[in-house]
Formats: sequence, structure tokens, C-alpha cells
Amino acid sequence: MEYPVCFIENHEDGTIQVNKEALNILSHFTQKVVVVSIVGKYRTGKSYLMNKLAGRKNGFSLGSTVQSMTKGIWMWCFPHPVKQDHTLVLLDTEGLGDVEKGNSQNDSWIFALAVLLSSTLVFNSVGTIDQQAMDQLHYVTELTEKIKVKSCEKQSDLEDDSAEFKRFFPSFVWCVRDFNLLLTLNGKNITEDEYLKNALKLRPGKNAAIRNYNLPRECILHYFHSHKCFVFDRPASKENLQNMDNVQESQLDPAFVQQTKRFCQYIYEASPVKTLSGGYTMTGRGLGDVAVSYVESIRSGSIPSMENAVVALAKIENARAVQEALSKYDEMMRQHVNRFPTETHEEFLNMDKEVQAEALKVFLKLSFKDENQEYQFKLLEELAGKKAAYQQINEEASVRRCRTLLQELSAGMEKGIREGRFTVPGGYKLLIEDKKSLEADYMRARGKGLKSLEVLQEFLKEKENVESSILTADNTLKEQEKKMAEQRLQAEAAARDKEILEKANMELQKNIENEHESYRMHIKMLEKKMSEEREKMKEENEWLIKEKLKEQQEMLAGGFKQQCQMLEEEIKQLREENSRPQSLLGEIITAILPGALGKIVKKVLL
Repeated sequence: MEYPVCFIENHEDGTIQVNKEALNILSHFTQKVVVVSIVGKYRTGKSYLMNKLAGRKNGFSLGSTVQSMTKGIWMWCFPHPVKQDHTLVLLDTEGLGDVEKGNSQNDSWIFALAVLLSSTLVFNSVGTIDQQAMDQLHYVTELTEKIKVKSCEKQSDLEDDSAEFKRFFPSFVWCVRDFNLLLTLNGKNITEDEYLKNALKLRPGKNAAIRNYNLPRECILHYFHSHKCFVFDRPASKENLQNMDNVQESQLDPAFVQQTKRFCQYIYEASPVKTLSGGYTMTGRGLGDVAVSYVESIRSGSIPSMENAVVALAKIENARAVQEALSKYDEMMRQHVNRFPTETHEEFLNMDKEVQAEALKVFLKLSFKDENQEYQFKLLEELAGKKAAYQQINEEASVRRCRTLLQELSAGMEKGIREGRFTVPGGYKLLIEDKKSLEADYMRARGKGLKSLEVLQEFLKEKENVESSILTADNTLKEQEKKMAEQRLQAEAAARDKEILEKANMELQKNIENEHESYRMHIKMLEKKMSEEREKMKEENEWLIKEKLKEQQEMLAGGFKQQCQMLEEEIKQLREENSRPQSLLGEIITAILPGALGKIVKKVLL
């Protein structure tokens, strides 16, 4: 992307919508995305920091007046400068508290969307981290009213699911601009992170003033993780500040330049990939899909639910996974078509099994939260249909090859029939000799495929009338010999019919066995995926436990017993969840996929 584009449009009437151009751009990014968004009061230099992250001097609008320049949320995507095969997505939000807008609810939604869409949230403020700066962060205290973890149908209006926010929310970075204090505390030098940690300390007490003081700090500690702070000197003179688009780096304060480089390096190295619950890593197109889900919820007047967004994304991605897997099957089978016809049915089945395994790998890599294995069941059915179609192509190739071969081998015999070579005394014997020679040559030929017996039988039946006429006209044979010859012809035809039927039954049995093998392969690969997902969930829970233990330690040090008890209960629930046996897999194997197999085998039999 040469320039940023508007991602979330914010209209003058207060409505928001996702920009189609941005969605189209994101749809082409199939790499994992690291999403960094910046929020803060208007005219505090947010866009400058984002341009530095982009490695560009211009791009996001800087502005030089008291007017807010960025409306809605603007997006800029780049190859990640540190993480290979990742895309860095930068989201620059419009300034909060713009007096010209006059719609604080609109600000709250922009803030909520920045939280929901990013893997790192940068809060930008000017001066110091004081109560005034905290007051600017009142949006964070409204997040429980703007965001739900579970769908509204699964919880009551009074139920608070904010304990799960830290699992979904981004890491938190506070950038303090034009900082003019010394980083000291009680006469000792402190780091920027210690400065933030001290600013987030809660005050003991229960009166209204203390509750108001603690609330934004509690929300930052309770909802976000990896709290990081950067302080920046004033970058330049007032005159240069009004012309930042054209100011050279040499005209900026050296300390500011160095601080900006440290900030960028930290964001590049520490910002995580955007993930959903269960450790599902998001791609650009997935980011676009969840953005649509959140914005549609807001536009409809409901509260965006992370669970609903995940479910909506899972439907899109799982349907896409089915199509990608089927495309992979087609792609690989088309490479094998030039090898058709296969010599044996077993060779075709082995080919199908190999290709189907690769298709399943594609599906399992792309799919997630496939409830009741609905989409895997659909894939099984679709693959069975495609297998049947390619089997038909294989058989048709065999028929064409066999007919061509018989045409070549029978050319001399056909010429003899036309020229009357067999309509002479003893001609029948000559015909039989030619026919046996033709059959022997035909049976020795390779590459005929699966339909060699059927095509041969069809060819010989076509010659029965000619053969009977020649037999009848041959006056060197007695009536008894003619009857025996007729009986022999019928017996040979019956023997071939029996052989064809036996072969068809054997192929049917092999088809059923192949479907069972395919089913077992699906189960084995599903078991592996579910075990991996289970491990991811446990790892995520272990990470969350550590985060809550750190939070609990802070609360304990401050004497906040009630909060400590609540955290203890949350930690207990997470540990119980990790210790539960994985019973769901057994239920799926015994109740769902066997039914899918039964339907597919029934199709094979029909």
C-alpha cells in the first residue's frame, strides 16, 4: 500500500461503516497480521508516530491546526519489518474529544473498535500521566457497556464477563508526549515502565472520589496486558511543529529522535500477532471479516460480542477452508489425469487417498471452531462426489483407450469381413483364429485401464451377428459342430459377464474399504488438530493465570482483599478448565462422523 485508506468510515450523522476498498485490500492478505492501533486526544501527534512505524515521512495526515484531521479509523499495511511472512497493519484513529464532532458516544465506539481490532493498543497523551490524563481514558471504563465476550443470548444484562477481556484484548502501550519531568520517585531514578506502574497504583478506600480515581486504573490493569510506557521530549520548536510534514530529522530534538526509534523497535519486536480465543491467528482477510461483524452489530444497535464475531468468522473461514481443500484436491487430481487410465482400480484409490490427505491438511490448517465438525462432514461428502467424478473420468479414459486399441487390432479382421475372406468353406475357423489372436494381443497390451473387460465384451457382442452368419454359411461344418460352436460362444460370453460382475463387486468392496480408510484418516487428523487446539487453549489459560497472578500480587500489595478474592476465583476456574478431560472428541467420533461415513458409503453403494 502506497498510502493509507479509510478502514472504518465515521459519517457526520454519527453512523459508522467499513470501507469496501479497505476490505478488498485486506482480502488479499493471507499472512498473519500484527495490528497496531493508536488512540488519544486529537492533535497530540498520533499520526506522526504511525508514520514512523510505517517508515514513511508522510502518509497518515498530521495536520497543523486545532482541527482533528483523521476521521474514523485509517489503515496502512506493510510487510512486517521484523517478522518474516507477517503483515503489519497500522490503524490511526480520529482524535478523541473533538469539540467539532459533539458526539461522545461516537468516540466511545471508535475507541472500542480500536481495542477489538488490534493486537497492540497505543494510547497517546501529552504532558504527564496525571488525573487529567486518566480522565481522557474514561473510554476504557465504558468498555463493559460497549463490548461483550459472550453473545447476548448467553448472558443476562447484569452478568459481567470483563474477567475474560484480558484473554482477547491487546497489549497496552502508553506514549507520553512533551514530557518535561525527571523520571524520579522518592529521590531515586525510575524507568518509564516503573513510572507507568506507579501511576496505575490504586488508592485504598471506598468513597466516591477514590472509586472514580481507581476505576480507569483498574480497567487498564484488569483488561490489558504487557503494560509499557514511553516518554518523549518535545520534538521541535512550535514553528517546526506546525510543519512536521516537511521538517527534516536533523531539525528535531536528538532525544526525541532516539525515543521514537526505541518506540518503533519495541513495537516491531514485541507486538504480538492478532489472535482470537483458542490461539487462532488472524489473517488480513479475517481482520476485515471481524471488522464487518463488529460494525454491523454497532449499526444495528446491539453490543458487539467477541464470541459472535468469532462464530461469524469461523463460518466464513470454514466455508473457505472447504473450498480451498476441494481446490487442492482438484489441482492435484488434474495433475494425475494425464496418467489416466490407471492400470488398476487400486492404483486409482491409492491416488485418491494421497490427494485427499493433502486436501484434508489444507482444510484443517485453515478451519477453526468447526462446531460438531459440520464443515469437515461437508468436506467428506464433497470429496466423495469429486472422487466419483474423477473415477468416471478414469473409466471414460479407459473406454476410449480400449476402443482405440481394439480398432487397431481388429483392422485386419474387419478388412477380411468386408472383402469376404471368411465367407468361404473353412472361413469360420479362420475367423476364430483371427479373433483369438486379437483377444490375446488385446489382453497382453498394457495401459487399458479399468474397463478393458467391459469394452472387450461390448466389442465381441457387436461381432456376434457377423460371426453367426459366417458360422451358418460355412458348409464344411456339420450341424452338431455348429451347435457346439454356438454354445461355446454363449459360454465364453457368460464367463466374461461373470468375470465383469465379480470385478465390479470387488471394486465396490474396495470402494467401501477405501471410504473406511478415508474416514479413519479424517479421525486421526482430527484427533491431532483437536489435541493441538486443546494444548493451545491450555497455554492461553496458563498465560492468563500468570497475568492474573501478577494482577493479584499488585492488589495484595495495595490491600485490596475483595479484588484478590475475585482474582483467586478466576484463577481457580482457569485451572479447573485446564484439568478437565478432553471428552468432546470421543463424542464427536462416536456420534457425528460415523453418521457422515454411513451417508457416504450409502452413496457408494447406490
